Amino acid sequence: MWKKSELREAPAPLEGPVVGTIIGGTIIWFVLFLAQLPFYGWFAGNGHAWWVWTCLAGGGLGLIGIWYVRGRDAALKRAAAADHS
Repeated sequence: MWKKSELREAPAPLEGPVVGTIIGGTIIWFVLFLAQLPFYGWFAGNGHAWWVWTCLAGGGLGLIGIWYVRGRDAALKRAAAADHS
């Protein structure tokens, strides 16, 4: 199997503009939902109505994601401030 010399420590996670990324993705899901609404009859008639509802679900889950990452970001900032105090 693996030799101990081949095992490496996992790299540190990358941090970036997580809140902005989640907000952007959520906006895209809602825009896709709104863009497909006028064509709902076509989607439903061809068995693709799930595309419309997938976009709505993506937007809804994105709202939960925004709430989560904003709380996470605030907690990380509080922890960093406590370490410097």
